Amino acid sequence: MITDIVIVRHPVSMCVPVNHQVTLRVQAESTGNLHYQWFTEGKKEVCGGTQAELTFRAKKTQLYVCRVNDPFCNYVFTEWVKVKVLDIDKSGLPADWQGEPHVAVSPKSQTARCGTKFTLYCAAFGIPAPQYQWYRNGMPLTDKKRDTLQIDCATAEDGGSYLCSVSNVLEETWTEPADVDIVRRDQLPPSTPTATDKVALLIGNLNYFNHPPLMAPIMDVHELANLLQQLGFRVVSLLDLTRGEMLAAIDKFIQLLDKGVYGLFYYAGHGYEHAGKNYLVSIDAPQPYRTENCVCVQKVMLRMQERLTALSVILLDTCRKWYNQDCIPSAIMPLKPSGNTIYGYATCEDAEAFEVQDGGKSTGIFTKYLNRHILQPEKITHVLEKVSEDLGRDPLVTGKQAVEIKHTLKEPRSLADQVRSTGHTKELHLRDYCWRQANELPRKKRLMFLCGVEVEVSFSALFSNVMEAFATIKTLGNQTQDCSVALSSIPAMEDIFSRSGRSEEMDSLLFQSSDNPDCTLRLCSLQKLKESMIIKVDLHYTRKDGKLRQTESQKVDIGMPLVSSCKLYRRNQAATDKRQEGICAQSMDNISNGKQRLHRTLAGQCRPFTRKAECAAKVAVTWSNEPEENDESELQHLNL
Repeated sequence: MITDIVIVRHPVSMCVPVNHQVTLRVQAESTGNLHYQWFTEGKKEVCGGTQAELTFRAKKTQLYVCRVNDPFCNYVFTEWVKVKVLDIDKSGLPADWQGEPHVAVSPKSQTARCGTKFTLYCAAFGIPAPQYQWYRNGMPLTDKKRDTLQIDCATAEDGGSYLCSVSNVLEETWTEPADVDIVRRDQLPPSTPTATDKVALLIGNLNYFNHPPLMAPIMDVHELANLLQQLGFRVVSLLDLTRGEMLAAIDKFIQLLDKGVYGLFYYAGHGYEHAGKNYLVSIDAPQPYRTENCVCVQKVMLRMQERLTALSVILLDTCRKWYNQDCIPSAIMPLKPSGNTIYGYATCEDAEAFEVQDGGKSTGIFTKYLNRHILQPEKITHVLEKVSEDLGRDPLVTGKQAVEIKHTLKEPRSLADQVRSTGHTKELHLRDYCWRQANELPRKKRLMFLCGVEVEVSFSALFSNVMEAFATIKTLGNQTQDCSVALSSIPAMEDIFSRSGRSEEMDSLLFQSSDNPDCTLRLCSLQKLKESMIIKVDLHYTRKDGKLRQTESQKVDIGMPLVSSCKLYRRNQAATDKRQEGICAQSMDNISNGKQRLHRTLAGQCRPFTRKAECAAKVAVTWSNEPEENDESELQHLNL
């Protein structure tokens, strides 16, 4: 006798931090053997989800359901459950967390005007998903049982102390209280500062022609770009620029600034200080370099000020060792007393900045702590002070590196301030066009080959000058088997991430694809592209009626993707070409003599650079014959 399938235990919804490992469980009973299949929203089968338990790392919020069936074609579905994923600070989450409610975000105190709307928000992790209950002045609000409490038309009665109870079957916890003051218009405090737009330029230099390579700028620029985008910034992120390309990128960045705009410039790479000014070293700087081979930071700030920005921020994760003090410094006019300028230095004067191995990836210590705090809606100086305090507690750089902050902030401006474009619509549209030009990806392409195989080519931006192309076989022909696909570009673009010394861990962190393509091609240094790029797709297959391997090819014109459309190479082309004649001769001489030449030059010239501090468990990577001040041995006994 065949009986119905009975779901004894349904899976439960949950709320977890991003990348947390979760398990969904179903328990069912029947007389026969039971089979399971898990689905996500859209009724898509979960690959490998054929057991009563489904374990995975939560990447994004999704719905799940499980189908249970027996050999007699009977089946039943569990209830749909939601795995909610929050990409927020989880530093306070216990290491042995079992799913009890943990408040990650408490509501913030605020002032609201009578008749306006105000919102309180809290967030908590929990397995099962936590339930919420809001209280005002100790009394429960019967209809307020979500993570967000919104009052559309505030009255005097809505003022008071609010807090939220967060609970699941394991326990109950509470948020911190938040005070809400309801005032009349004439009682309102000064308005919160706003921006007419927010623009950021991030540059990371790591593959130097004549100087030691770095690792940290890859991850630092990548992660900071994502965080600034969450704050509403239009971000252009670039890797490995020559001096001409750096100046051209800065020109484009300055053009996007205007009255009321927040501008942020970030640099990670080699640098130094000379006569009170800071210089950024381009990847083509000769050995030894001079101020005319580098980019002066103070000149960048002056140009930002001249655009009447509401906030100008420069963040430098680079060394500030005094170098070549006999050299004539760059001429520069003093900054005007307009205020609201911020310098955030990774280290103090005549000191070095360090990069470390942190959890399998390289990162600058300054940017590591900067990324931890930058999303906080606090005054920018307060954010940098927290970065300074965290770095000051890091035993790896105690007595060797300390953050320095210089500013003329006259208003409580925050990187999280809202953008209000009223009265600036025309300028906003112009900036939007220019920004999109530097971030425009080619569209997906579907290619049908003569053998009946269909291939899709898609694209993803890793940085504004680094892109990946993916090829996925979508349809197999009736007469083909053992199909594979290969991609190449015309002109060929060097993959700087595949050079010797680049870690697989970093590669996997940066370049994951959920679509599981059949072939991937990484295209780097797109700023050097001077003509339309062609993607060549080679399809290899064997016909079922034969044994010989055959190939078909198609070409796709993708134009000038991402920053290549900005044509950074055009800046002062004639002058640049003239200067490069001498530089190229020296660069080629260095390259032809190999690493031995580089070591000999470094030993004879005391030159500052960002150093890599290794974990004790790892083999140290050192540069032979380095000057004494660049010796890493002092750091190798420290643990991260």
